[in-house]
Amino acid sequence: MNLGLPYLAATLLLLAACTPPYSSVSFTAEGDQIVASGTIDHTTLSAFEEVMDENPGIKTLVLQNIEGSVDDDSNVVFSRVVREEGFDTVVPSDGLVASGGTDLFLAGNRRVLEPGACVGVHSWGGGGFVAAELPEGHPEHDRYLDYFEDIGVDPAFYWFTLEAASENEMHWMTSSEANRFDITTRAAPRLGTAAICDER
Repeated sequence: MNLGLPYLAATLLLLAACTPPYSSVSFTAEGDQIVASGTIDHTTLSAFEEVMDENPGIKTLVLQNIEGSVDDDSNVVFSRVVREEGFDTVVPSDGLVASGGTDLFLAGNRRVLEPGACVGVHSWGGGGFVAAELPEGHPEHDRYLDYFEDIGVDPAFYWFTLEAASENEMHWMTSSEANRFDITTRAAPRLGTAAICDER
């Protein structure tokens, strides 16, 4: 009796059940801005390139709600393109970036956090690794450290994110933390509190 196909189908269903549902990032041109919401994955770059082609004069990317990514490699590649294309990034007063979304925000040539914006950081985990448990010289850190170096962000910020919260929790940054690491290109205003950001 050949159990190969039913076994494979059952395995795929189990894997699908273990992956939390999410909505891929969508982009909408609104006036002189492109507004983004969703979770970064392997489809994000092509969707971004399409909206860029349709709106070649726009160079401001508004991050309305980017909770993170399901593919860190895709996130870094996408973020590098945002930088190379000369985009500014903005998190509006009612907006939120977290995890990989915060890495994306850092790609902006000019980076603006509006009063009340939520900025979340934590340690990453996946592929059998938990970043905060790896020694500093471990090669799994390199993709992030190389990215931060290339966009001019102090690598101390990377180590801060790993210590700020575990991979299953989120630390919502204060304006003093944002200013300490220069994650904006002008002084950060008062940011959203944990009580607000946890519900956003």
